[in-house]
Amino acid sequence: MAGYNDRTLEQQAQRILNDVADQGRNPKALMERLASLRIEIPSWGFADTGTRFGKFLQPAAARTTEEKLEDAAEVHRRTGICPSVAIHVLWDFPAGWDPQVAHRAHELGMKIGSINPNLFQDQCYKYGSLANPDPKIRAVAVQHCLNSIELAKEAGSGLLSLWLADGTNYPGQDSIRDRKRRVGECLKQIYAALPDGMTMLVEYKPFEPAFYHTDIADWGMAYIFAREVGPQAKVLVDFGHHLPGQNIEQIVAWLLDEGMLGGFHFNDHKYADDDLTFSSIDPYAAFRVFHEIVSADDPDHGPADIAYMIDQSHNLKPKIAAMIQTVTMIHELFAKALLVDRQNLAEAQTRGDIVAAETALRDAFFTDTRPLVGAARIQMGLAPDALAAHEASGYTQRAAQERAARHGISKGGSYA
Repeated sequence: MAGYNDRTLEQQAQRILNDVADQGRNPKALMERLASLRIEIPSWGFADTGTRFGKFLQPAAARTTEEKLEDAAEVHRRTGICPSVAIHVLWDFPAGWDPQVAHRAHELGMKIGSINPNLFQDQCYKYGSLANPDPKIRAVAVQHCLNSIELAKEAGSGLLSLWLADGTNYPGQDSIRDRKRRVGECLKQIYAALPDGMTMLVEYKPFEPAFYHTDIADWGMAYIFAREVGPQAKVLVDFGHHLPGQNIEQIVAWLLDEGMLGGFHFNDHKYADDDLTFSSIDPYAAFRVFHEIVSADDPDHGPADIAYMIDQSHNLKPKIAAMIQTVTMIHELFAKALLVDRQNLAEAQTRGDIVAAETALRDAFFTDTRPLVGAARIQMGLAPDALAAHEASGYTQRAAQERAARHGISKGGSYA
């Protein structure tokens, strides 16, 4: 955290909290809320990835589930707010449930988070999974989801996260309405197997890999499917899975008001689904999303129950450093949203003072919240600058040496 030592940082943080107190708000409650934020990190974010044209290799990239857990633990060790790891079933449990994985996670101070079925990798899904015109293929996809639920039970996970790559490439390839009905019927079968307390998250994506139409292409479609199957199903919003110009905070606000926002995936995009570091392109848009979330806090019941998860795979940045950078940006933007003077904002909105209302948001957004996040980390017994602490630890260099000795040197994969 360039330009700050611990004392200067805490002084800066106190000045911000004094301003909060001057607004008639509770600085201690704000800091407790900031420290209570929990972000789930994805196992797949630590493995070698690339574009559909090729894979770019990093010497320290994780090649086993255990190595992914170790890298995730390093992120949590530096940030203090990432105690769970999202699992992709076929990538992390290719042979089914392995209790050693959960045991190793526990040793590292981590736990298994959301369970993500893989409904796009196998050859049988060439024409879709839950929307496939072949009932035998749909049955395979449903069974995989049922197996994933059983795996979630074993892991102690309360989240089943569904994303479908289903869609068509050409007009007339299949009936759009029939595909909708097939997905709905399959989701009902999956939902019926959910135990009490488990939530099924339905994600949407406007395009890719399908070129003509995607079966769950926007929040309204995901909302309809989730609403129809039952109250344990919610919508999962991925920040990067939107067309350019989409008002994501409006989607978030509507789903919050409907009680249907179950999860949020953090990444960013310049064009669409680019898997970029969260807020690297438009931090003000990300801040506005957090503003809507914080605005929806219930005075009697507290914050909405939302699963916050990162979903990004970095092709060029070092894996762990990029993940720490994203977690830090989330924390800082969340702090900015907490700083909005909501009484002042509400009064400006009531009297129709548009300039004052917008200024209330901008004042919070342009506040440097690094001191607040740093102070929160100091209270947790951590270094205030998580990225600097990670880089000083030499973790990446050690991991690169150990993994090269263990697995050999990776060779690149090409598109064709």
